[in-house]
This record gives sequence, structure tokens and C-alpha cells, in this order.
Amino acid sequence: MSGVQHIEITGDEADMRLDRCLKRRFPQITQGMVEKFCRKGDLRLDGKRVKASDRVAAGQTVRVPPLPETEAPVHERYQAPKIPKDDIKMIEDAILWQDDHIIALNKPPGLPSQGGSGQGERHVDGLTEALMFGYKERPVLVHRLDKDTSGVLLLARTPRVARRLGEAFRNRTTRKIYWAIVAGVPNPQKGTIRYGLVKTGGYGNEKMRCIHPNEVETTEGSKRATTDFAVLERLGSRAAWVALVPITGRTHQLRAHMAELGHPIIGDGKYGGSGQENLGDGWGAQLGGDISRKLHLHARSITFKHPVTDEMITLTAPLPEHMARSWKTLGWNIKDVPADPFEDDA
Repeated sequence: MSGVQHIEITGDEADMRLDRCLKRRFPQITQGMVEKFCRKGDLRLDGKRVKASDRVAAGQTVRVPPLPETEAPVHERYQAPKIPKDDIKMIEDAILWQDDHIIALNKPPGLPSQGGSGQGERHVDGLTEALMFGYKERPVLVHRLDKDTSGVLLLARTPRVARRLGEAFRNRTTRKIYWAIVAGVPNPQKGTIRYGLVKTGGYGNEKMRCIHPNEVETTEGSKRATTDFAVLERLGSRAAWVALVPITGRTHQLRAHMAELGHPIIGDGKYGGSGQENLGDGWGAQLGGDISRKLHLHARSITFKHPVTDEMITLTAPLPEHMARSWKTLGWNIKDVPADPFEDDA
């Protein structure tokens, strides 16, 4: 038996399930052992009790109790799944930009960033083996997009770059601009939403509820959240093309904030009501006609300082097919709006 060990979570392990992380590190450990360690409190994350399904973060410390020296049976060890040829082509075609350190994808809508409750087995994290291109390690997600949100998604090709990019996201030195179509037209046409967010809903039906900024500190589980918004174009009073900048990075932040403002994102069945027709009253998640019922939220661009070259990089992702059709139907031209409508506010 080994002795007690204290291991630090690396950038390429960030947001991984604890059980999966341990089985990658220790071939002799089994799922049953992880569950038992958790039940007894022998396995701890930053000194606290955990569940096998809890996700870890870079820099956290895991206390691992004594482990047997013999390896677990082959069928219980972590094994990367085999990727179908069609999925390999799909994820390679999604590459927007890459160098020796970073790969940027234009994530298609409907493809989860990672596995989890209700996400299925097909997700970006599970397809990264197809993006190794001769490297010894799989590229690592350094942030996430919702399943139905498309656009720029960064992967680090080495643990060192993953750590540095992770720090940049945590320190909010990256800048992401999203495009969306929302019900109605926000007034004023440029502003900041500061409602906090708290998780609601049961297992597999996660949803965020907005909390007034003055009540965040007294509401258990709530976190502060900030979103900048600007109207770029409008369809009378029925809908608007908006740019959104998440100052913080909370779950469903943009979707929940726009719904709280009274202008849910078109196609958002969770926060706007998929069956609600937009009648021009500043509500309703569907425009009808030739406009797709899919979510109209796209991570249009990202600007960040390259962690190796120190160069400022800005990457822009083309609209997905269903949103490009909507823009054409509504007569909106992407050349008519500024890349960053908030520049004058800096």
C-alpha cells in the first residue's frame, strides 16, 4: 500500500470529474474504491468532503488515502473512447485557428463542451483526441459554451498553456463578445445588467434565477454577475440584434440576464418559453415565419493575450447556418455594425 498523498490539480485536469481524474492518475484505483473513499471521508478536496462526481479546478489539492500497488483490471481503467470518422471530420472542420500552443474552434450549436447530466456521450472534450496532431497529450478546454450556443471555444495544447489561459479567464483579462437576437428592443439600447444568479431546478434541469444586486449577499448560493449589452440593429419593436459581453462567467448568464430584462433570446425554450410566440410586446422566444426555432446566441469573438508570445489575439467566428439564415431573412448585414460596439466606453 502507498501512503497518504496530496496531489495538485493541473490545468489539463480542470473541470474534470474527481473520479475520472483519479483513475487517470492511478491505474490501480477502481470506481468502487473512489466511492468508498468519498463515503468514509478519506478522500478530500482542499480539506473538504467530496462526491465522486464533483468537478475539480486547477490549483486545488486532493488528499488521496493509501492505495494498493496492484493495477485495476484493464476494463476499469480510464480509456479514451474511439472516435467515429464522421466526428473526426466534424471537429477538424470546426478549427477556426491554431498554432503550436492553442486551438480555437467554432463550436457548432447542439454539441456540448463537456459531458454531464443529460449531455450524452458526444461532446468537444470527448473529441479532443482527434485534435492531438502528434502531441503526446490531448488539448484541454479552458472555458465552456452551453450546448446550444455556438462560436469561439479555446483549447490549450499543453498543461502550461492551459494554466496560463485559465488564469487569464479567472482574472477576466480575456474579452468575449456574443451576438444574439432578443425579443423586443432593450431600452436603453446600451447598458449593464448586474443581477446575481442562483441555481434552481432539479437534477438534469439546471436553471438560473436572477437575484437583485442588493439581495445577493443574503441569498444562499447566489453569485454576482455582470453583463454589458448594446443594440446593433432592430426589427421594429419585435426584435433586436444585440452584442453581449459577459464581465463575469456564470452558468447561463447571458440567457438569464436578457430574460430578466424582459428580452429573452430568440429560440431559448428554457428562459423564454419555446411555445411563446413573439407578438411584439417585448417577450416570447419565437419570431415565427422563416426564423429558426433554435437558440440565437453565438460567441462571435474573443480577444486575449497569447500566453507564450504575448501577442494580442482577436478571433472571430462566422455565424452558424441557422443564424446566418435569420440574418439574411431580416436583412441584417454583419458589415454594418462595429466589431466591438463598446470600444468608445473604455
